[in-house]
Amino acid sequence: MNNELVIEIRRMNKLLALMATKDLPQNEKIGLLANAGFAQKEIAEFLGVTSNTVNTTLNRIKSKKK
Repeated sequence: MNNELVIEIRRMNKLLALMATKDLPQNEKIGLLANAGFAQKEIAEFLGVTSNTVNTTLNRIKSKKK
């Protein structure tokens, strides 16, 4: 696949993810993006937070489900 095409697809994915979670609290955004298959590093980049923040939030979400 053409590198420019891959880059453009990634940009579109990021934009769609941000639009879909625009009005949600950060923890809900993280949970939804993780469930949609985004990696923790990608989520951190999308939201402008650290990977540690994403990891901690996902662990808290998992703890609440138990």
